Amino acid sequence: MTTFQVPQRMNLATVAPKVFKAVLALDAAAREGLDPVLLELVQIRASQINRCAYCIDYHTGDARKAGESEERIYQLSAWEDAGVYTERERAALALTEAVTRLPDGVPDAVYDEAARHFGEEELAHLIALIFTVNAWNRMNVTTRKTPGTA
Repeated sequence: MTTFQVPQRMNLATVAPKVFKAVLALDAAAREGLDPVLLELVQIRASQINRCAYCIDYHTGDARKAGESEERIYQLSAWEDAGVYTERERAALALTEAVTRLPDGVPDAVYDEAARHFGEEELAHLIALIFTVNAWNRMNVTTRKTPGTA
């Protein structure tokens, strides 16, 4: 079996290092105070929606390192029906989908459910994590960053 590799268009980190470093700083700030497993689930789910192969590969590896099970990683694309996620995780995943699919809006019910499970500061960090992973996805999809590359 031969594999097809899509050629990378550019390495944004070397072409625009200030932009790359700024997004890294935003990413670090967004992660503060969030559960490592939850933040990886959120990042994987947004990356699935955005079809970012690089980020799916990267964050599934980080999820495993954080102790996430293979079953929960595999079932993430069908999280609503999987029955393996807590109410808190489900609220975070619903918010992730709403923010990632922003043209559809963020329904009050989705936001209110997330606010029920997360304190205001933690919710702010969760929202920041979601828009940050979306920024990474858009950069990596646009530049065709290849999974497994630095």
